[in-house]
Amino acid sequence: MKVKILITGSSGFVASSFCKQFSNRNDLEIVGLTRRPEHRQNEILWDLRFPLDLNFIPDIFIHAAAKSSPWGTLEDFRKDNVQATRNVVDFCRAKQIKKLVYISSSSVYYRFEDQFDLTEKSPVGPKFASFYAQTKYEGEQIVKSLAETSATRVVILRPRAVFGPNDSVLFPRILKAALKGQMTSIQRPTGPALGDLIYIDSLCDYLLKAALEKDVNGDFNLTNNETIEIQSFLFEILQQLGLPKVTRKVSQKTAFRVATFLELFYKIFMPNIEPPITRFGVGVLSYSKTFDVSKSLAAFGAPTVSLAEGARRFVEWQKGQMQR
Repeated sequence: MKVKILITGSSGFVASSFCKQFSNRNDLEIVGLTRRPEHRQNEILWDLRFPLDLNFIPDIFIHAAAKSSPWGTLEDFRKDNVQATRNVVDFCRAKQIKKLVYISSSSVYYRFEDQFDLTEKSPVGPKFASFYAQTKYEGEQIVKSLAETSATRVVILRPRAVFGPNDSVLFPRILKAALKGQMTSIQRPTGPALGDLIYIDSLCDYLLKAALEKDVNGDFNLTNNETIEIQSFLFEILQQLGLPKVTRKVSQKTAFRVATFLELFYKIFMPNIEPPITRFGVGVLSYSKTFDVSKSLAAFGAPTVSLAEGARRFVEWQKGQMQR
């Protein structure tokens, strides 16, 4: 008998990659849910901001849909990341779904400072680095309430900086700036910022294990378990793509000042347009964020694709996109 999996956000980066990676498995029936029709097989059109009324009742519900931009109003983020999650939880409770896997974000931990060896027990809030981080954590609280009040098992995954083919968040912004000659190296007084990433295929493998392994529940930070110099890694990929070497430099202090000014300007005059630089983006590139992922390694094993191999695959895919 096939295990039925319903995954939200199937037109987005993570969920579409998951569907593609595992759609041919004979032991799974994977159905995607999206509000942007892609005309794919096994897909349901639904806006999660409204209560769910579906004929398909899964064994496992994976909630991957989210508004993940660093820019927007708190009201918009709450509609897509909080109300949508509440509707998912209500559906799971009403239909007595066996397991809910919620894809949160490592950004719930972020502060505008260096943070090393973050674990699942590291403090979260009360202040957040972005509305995205804040509302993803609010979603976590709603999901945890399901575990406390029903028989549904709950897993919360917090991946760090997901990249790979079809990435819609991390590299598109960097590539856009690089193509315009606007990419800048942010200089820190204490040396290069260190950080972790996770390649999309590794994340999808972890996601499937979290869904299928009956004894797995609770929260997990997910990375490739390979700490790197963030800017050096990104600039190396840009060079492999044949883009100009990044030579412009700016201090971390100046970068934050510029981002603060731009955010204020855009908020007043162009609120529906994302500024070319945001404080959150500067923070991602210029503050160290490393994770101790001992808990996820024990539960799911080592990442299936190394960062080096992931970077090679991404560069190969991106070159093909640039030639179109």
